[in-house]
Amino acid sequence: TYDLSSLRTGIMAGSPCPVEVMKQVIERMGMREVSICYGMTETSPVSTQTRGDDSLVQRTATVGRAGPHIEVKIVDPVTGVTVPRGAAGELCTRGYSVMLGYWGEPEKTAEAIDAARWMHTGDLATMDDEGYVAITGRIKDMVIRGGENIYPREIEEFLYTHPDIVDAQVIGVPDVKYGEELMAWIRMRPGTPPLTAESLREYCAGKVAHYKIPRYVHVVDEFPMTVTGKIRKVEMREIGARLLGLTEENA
Repeated sequence: TYDLSSLRTGIMAGSPCPVEVMKQVIERMGMREVSICYGMTETSPVSTQTRGDDSLVQRTATVGRAGPHIEVKIVDPVTGVTVPRGAAGELCTRGYSVMLGYWGEPEKTAEAIDAARWMHTGDLATMDDEGYVAITGRIKDMVIRGGENIYPREIEEFLYTHPDIVDAQVIGVPDVKYGEELMAWIRMRPGTPPLTAESLREYCAGKVAHYKIPRYVHVVDEFPMTVTGKIRKVEMREIGARLLGLTEENA
């Protein structure tokens, strides 16, 4: 019901932009020059951005390259050593845009900004040979299932390819055998039947590693959100465990 023919460009930012959503923005809304920005309030806020002449893959599957006078690197979250190109690690950024610190909280500042003035974002990412950064998830969102590190963002990106799924969020819930199990919260397209764990397994079979297939599925109309519109996965984990009657003791 809207005339979108005048749309040309714009910015997607604020939370992870699923590849499938970006493709639809370009194809269905006609925003051929849409850009993805990555940043945080503490970095004033943008550290990387895609450019208008980037390829379709670069503009939909990455958050672009570092801006002028800004440095970015990917480090091992444990050792702090810079990882090879293509390897996953924590995204760090440095430059004029990084805050001096949290007001009146030197301890929290020291946790976020190291002695060399690198801001540790808490986001997991990779960087290719051309300097394009792809966000793979949050460190605190990583699920450890039976010793395997699982990044929910990877699974969420796949679930967006399901024709009946509007939005998907994946969390870890307690499990006595594996430590954690995967639970998918799903928003369905209007008029489609609710997705079950069995039908989701069938859709994922052969396309996703078996240990990355969610064991539990919870269909909702909306996700718990912060006042700024970001999804509260901490609250989702609490609700999910309660709905399933799970705790770390009786999972």
